[in-house]
Amino acid sequence: MSAAALRVRGLTAGYGKVRALRDVSLDVPDGAVVAVLGGNGAGKSTLLRALSRTLAFHGGAATAGTVAFGGRPLDTLPPDRVVAAGLCHVPEGRQVFARMTVEDNLRAGALGARAGGRAGRAAALRRVHELFPVLAERARQRAGLLSGGEQQMLAVARALMASPRLLLLDEPSLGLAPLMAARIADTVKEIHAQGTSVLLVEQNAALALRLATHAYVLEVGEVTIEGPAAELAASDEVRRRYLGVVDEQAAGDAVPAGGPVLARWEAEA
Repeated sequence: MSAAALRVRGLTAGYGKVRALRDVSLDVPDGAVVAVLGGNGAGKSTLLRALSRTLAFHGGAATAGTVAFGGRPLDTLPPDRVVAAGLCHVPEGRQVFARMTVEDNLRAGALGARAGGRAGRAAALRRVHELFPVLAERARQRAGLLSGGEQQMLAVARALMASPRLLLLDEPSLGLAPLMAARIADTVKEIHAQGTSVLLVEQNAALALRLATHAYVLEVGEVTIEGPAAELAASDEVRRRYLGVVDEQAAGDAVPAGGPVLARWEAEA
């Protein structure tokens, strides 16, 4: 297993007597973008919390299975050591520190940096400002005064300050206008191009399949479909249930010749 490969086997987790995940297995190869699709209540956020070891903060626990990153077990590590190992989680809902400034939010993210000292933090900050110039312009502004899209940028940027090898993204397009969601998607592509692997949880299947090389579908806590993203985008079942395509003619109209992506996302990107 490579230094940045994630391997999950037989993961079962829940909240008290409520089981949210059952026997989930998945892989994120080094250098890949992998998507997890599913509707509300499918267990997607629980999965990322279990991987980042933050599930206990939400009253949950993993009860079975193994999680390894680069061959190293993560199952017994506290959350800060998971970050130090190179895995960072951007939770759903733009969880920024609203009363802190943008620059202080970024400093907080750097506290979990794997290595590099002052030079490493400076390099991470340059990367963040190149990806999100607006955050440099608004460094002294309180995070709670940013727009929703800008807060999402800050949440991603804060995680990048720790120089992760694998980024866990939970619903980055949630609640955003289509043009802003497309900008976030372009940023995810750039983050990946710079060498960071991504595990992307998304209800917006069109957006996720545009970005990913491989995808899993979760339904009621179980993996029901998995395979290359292009194959899932071409699947009648996935198109009907997650892309809103109801017949073959609609499928032909929705998917451009250049790839299995809804045409409206290409138009708005």
